[in-house]
Amino acid sequence: MLTRKQHELLRFIQTRLEESGISPSFEEMKEALDLKSKSGVHRLISALEERGFIRRLPNRARALEVLRQPEDATTKPAAPRPAPANSNEAPAPRAAPQPANDVVEIPLHGRIAAGVPIEALEGQSMLPVPAALLGSGEHYALEVSGDSMVDAGILDGDFALVKRTNTARDGEIVVALVRGEEATLKYLHREGGMVRLDPANAAYEPQIYGPDEIEVQGKLAGLLRRYH
Repeated sequence: MLTRKQHELLRFIQTRLEESGISPSFEEMKEALDLKSKSGVHRLISALEERGFIRRLPNRARALEVLRQPEDATTKPAAPRPAPANSNEAPAPRAAPQPANDVVEIPLHGRIAAGVPIEALEGQSMLPVPAALLGSGEHYALEVSGDSMVDAGILDGDFALVKRTNTARDGEIVVALVRGEEATLKYLHREGGMVRLDPANAAYEPQIYGPDEIEVQGKLAGLLRRYH
């Protein structure tokens, strides 16, 4: 048997899914149930999930699926639409909404230079990204600052989607941590025992470092661009 708040939350999620196909945010659920904090929403969702009423889709933004309704539900089902006069045809059943599965939230770590190296990984929030832009593995995002990679189609203000790895082949675009302090986005090349970071803009010179001065922290997997 569910508590009153659990009933209310389950009904609210189901209504939102039927209306838009997208489950409500935690803030919307908090306001709808008149709760003081989002932690109360987390507890209610965990309880519903443990009892098999809903399912959370991993690594998906705002993705909840209602699996069943309680037998003791206090809400009345919507009245069926009456059949046309002199018709024996039953009304068509309503299709169940599909959960929103096409968005993944990945960590957004500050800004990274596409010019001279600047500090990266300076903070963390989450960035919703179309799942089709990402492959397998762990990913994070960095906001691009500078124009040294414009000839590779990477512009100032773009979000670089990065697959986390510490290895890369020559010619790949990588996030390189320089001397343990600064990060930059460049083409990686190894040459004569040294590491060369090449820009994609003729206005900038390649940067050459010793192998112990460079640490690969990921390689470019995709780009996300905002249009103003």
